Amino acid sequence: MNNMIRKVSSVTAIFCVSIFCNSILACNSAKSNPHQIVIKAQEDTNQFLWKKINYDSSKQYIYLTFDDGPQNGTAAVFELCKQLGVKASFFMVGAHAQTKRLRQIVSMIRNAYPQTLLCNHSFTHANNKYQFFYHHPEMAVEDFFRSQASLNIPFKIVRLPGNRAWIGQNEIKASELVKPVCILLDSAGYNAIGWDVEWQFKHRNAHPVQTPEQMIAMVDSAFIKHDTRTNNHIVILSHDRMFRDKNYADSLAKFITLLKRNPHYVFETVDHYPHLKPMQ
Repeated sequence: MNNMIRKVSSVTAIFCVSIFCNSILACNSAKSNPHQIVIKAQEDTNQFLWKKINYDSSKQYIYLTFDDGPQNGTAAVFELCKQLGVKASFFMVGAHAQTKRLRQIVSMIRNAYPQTLLCNHSFTHANNKYQFFYHHPEMAVEDFFRSQASLNIPFKIVRLPGNRAWIGQNEIKASELVKPVCILLDSAGYNAIGWDVEWQFKHRNAHPVQTPEQMIAMVDSAFIKHDTRTNNHIVILSHDRMFRDKNYADSLAKFITLLKRNPHYVFETVDHYPHLKPMQ
C-alpha cells in the first residue's frame, strides 16, 4: 500500500511539474512573437467573434474612420456615434493612451464592438518623422506590433501614419516609400485601410475645413463617379480632435444625420471592408 501511495504521489508530482513547465514555455513563446496577440477575455466573450456580412448590391457602404485617438475629442465622437446609432472605426495611437482616463476611452471603444471598432495607427505615429520611420521598415513594423499589444486591439487592421496605403487579400497598394513596411505587415497577416474622402482640418486649431454640406457633396460625388477604392464602398477619414468643441461636434452630428437620410447608405466598420484577409 505504501509503495502504491508513493507511486501515485510521484506521478502526480511529475504531472504538476509538466503543467507548470508547459505554462512557462507558452508564456515565453507568446513573448517571443509580438505580432501573435492574445486577446484578453472581455465581459461578453462573443463580442469579438467576427461575422461575415452579405453586401446588398442596392446599397452603398459608409466607413466612418477617426484617427489619432485617444485624445481630446475621442469620447465626444464615440458618444455621438452611439447616440446616432451608426458604426465607426477608431484608429488609435498607442503612445496617446498614457493616462487612466485615456485608457478607459480605449477600453470603451474596444468593448462597444460591433458598433465601434478599435484599430491600429502605430504606437508612435512615426513621431511625425515619416521619411525616417518608413526608411526603417523593421523598426516601423515593431512599432505597429507594440501598439497592437499595448491597446489590446482585436483584429490585425492598421492605418499607416501620414500615408494612404491599402493591404488586403493578395493585394498591396502603396507608394514606394511605404511598400517595404506594407510587405512586412502583409506577411504578418495584417490588413491596411486607406481612405477615399478626407474631412480636412486646419493644422493651426484642428477646426474642420469643409462644412457638413460640402462633405455630403463629396461623398455623393465619389459614389456617382465611382471614385472609390472599391465600388459602392467609401472610407471617410477624419480626426477625433476636429470635434472636441461642441460647435464642431454639432457639424459631425449634422453630417451623419444627412448621410442617414439617404436610404441607400449603410454604415459599417472597416473589418467588413471587402477583400480583406480573414479576421483572426
